Amino acid sequence: MCGIVGYIGEQDSKEILLRGLEKLEYRGYDSAGIAVLNENGVHVFKEKGRIADLREVVNPDVEASVGIGHTRWATHGAPSRVNAHPHQSASGRFTLVHNGVIENYAILKREYLQDVELKSDTDTEVIVQLVEKFVNSGLDVEEAFRQTLMLLKGSYAIALIDSENKDVIYVAKNKSPLLVGLGDGFNVVASDAMAMLQVTNQYVELMDKEMVMVTKNSVTIKKLDGNIIDRDPYTAELDASDIEKGTYPHYMLKEIDEQPLVMRRIIQKYQDENGHLTIDPEIIEAMNEADRIYIIACGTSYHAGLVGKQFIEKWAKIPVEVHVASEFSYNMPLLSERPLFIYISQSGETADSRAVLVQTKEMGYKALTITNVPGSTLSREADYTLLLHAGPEIAVASTKAYTAQIAVLAILATVTAKAKGIELDFDLVKELGIIANVMEMLCDAKEEMEKIAREYLATTRNCFFIGRAVDFYVCLEGALKLKEISYIQAEGFAGGELKHGTIALIEEGTPVIALATQEHVNLSIRGNVKEVVARGANPCIISMKGLETEEDRYVIPAVHPMLTPLVSVVPLQLIAYYAALHRGCDVDKPRNLAKSVTVE
Repeated sequence: MCGIVGYIGEQDSKEILLRGLEKLEYRGYDSAGIAVLNENGVHVFKEKGRIADLREVVNPDVEASVGIGHTRWATHGAPSRVNAHPHQSASGRFTLVHNGVIENYAILKREYLQDVELKSDTDTEVIVQLVEKFVNSGLDVEEAFRQTLMLLKGSYAIALIDSENKDVIYVAKNKSPLLVGLGDGFNVVASDAMAMLQVTNQYVELMDKEMVMVTKNSVTIKKLDGNIIDRDPYTAELDASDIEKGTYPHYMLKEIDEQPLVMRRIIQKYQDENGHLTIDPEIIEAMNEADRIYIIACGTSYHAGLVGKQFIEKWAKIPVEVHVASEFSYNMPLLSERPLFIYISQSGETADSRAVLVQTKEMGYKALTITNVPGSTLSREADYTLLLHAGPEIAVASTKAYTAQIAVLAILATVTAKAKGIELDFDLVKELGIIANVMEMLCDAKEEMEKIAREYLATTRNCFFIGRAVDFYVCLEGALKLKEISYIQAEGFAGGELKHGTIALIEEGTPVIALATQEHVNLSIRGNVKEVVARGANPCIISMKGLETEEDRYVIPAVHPMLTPLVSVVPLQLIAYYAALHRGCDVDKPRNLAKSVTVE
């Protein structure tokens, strides 16, 4: 969830590090810092808050061609300058940044560092103090670093510099993402390729329990047993313009508007030369060999999985279970005989999902990852990958990745069904084309969505979303979007469940947003609306063309009934956006949240 950057070369590293950290702002953080090394020693600058706050404390007169930087999302210790990274050893010789959680830090502190006074409340500081402890016992730095890594339990991505040697950055990884970028006369370190896209698009992937010595002209990768690893670099296929806001005030609004383009790109990427939808035959074979599909995901991806379950069960006729990754990892249900696991993750780095993947791989089960990031951890470690092709998603609140996940799941289900000889009564390519057009119409209705946000959500402290069938799953996502960025306490419910307890919270004027896009439950959800209105609720009904009534607040153009989640979510995204905007919230970087959740 934190971000790491590093640079070693010939140029002054400060601005490269700061610009890299700015590219990682989307991940979410509460403090930031850099450390640069020159002939006068290590210079550490860190501050609570944003990169702009960090810039204010960085001394522009300090020049150094080696440096490391970090954005922190607090896990151990409150957000503060003291707890911000980088952290230094007792003598100041070693300086380190770390992403992840060291599960046994308290034990290490007690057994090895009783005579060392720690300055922070973090688990991270234990690492840098251990390195110095081992160096003081007679080990060289590389061996001290290795011995320290051997003791750590948990997740880590680490970059370490030594004030007595400005020719190397020591790097290590376990579970948390980290890359080494290659340049001409320089090399870099980054949690995410986009952080250093400013200087290189050539990257080397690091695997778990590897340590790396990075100099300006070389990269040496070793396993913890000392064996040297040779690994070819790959080209990060990112367009720098994709990660800029352009004329948009916020990334979230830009990414909402990109959804029609993403739909069309997905259609193109998953078509063959004859215009037929296609998926890797090995994936389809694995789908049809499975007696049950287990979808594992978190948050927005979990909501997409709930929709995908409907596609796979109704079209491909394969039973599906959808599980929250953080629960599945510690409370695994009784599995079927031939399961296939599908992991859905925008970043491909979600730690909770990876924990399940590690377990199921050990059990010998096949895995498919659906992700937006090629080369991500979940993609590398699964047997198969389907890409979202959504382009970089920067705003913390996911929008285009959610609809991309649903679209890819729909394609997977239809191709699987076709391979089984099941005839479907629709052309998905045509239907997704209609979806893209309707998305454009909805994105053009911003003024109306802003009015709804102002009318219903300007001053409220809570809000309920209700729907039935697939509308219920979209309500879960709509509520998540609203609470994520506006801080309004919002909950999504199946329409029939609200009266089983939660209706007690309905007060005079409580906003209730209801979706009515499904003909077979249309009368039922409208009955639920009447129930909450009778208790004083202020209803906002968003319906589908053909099902509308005079009391509806907004009507969405008609699309295939099973695919309505792709369009009904767009108004909810925009309503959440404008609610947050009018309440003065930070739309792209909501408090306490991170984009890439790399700790369990």
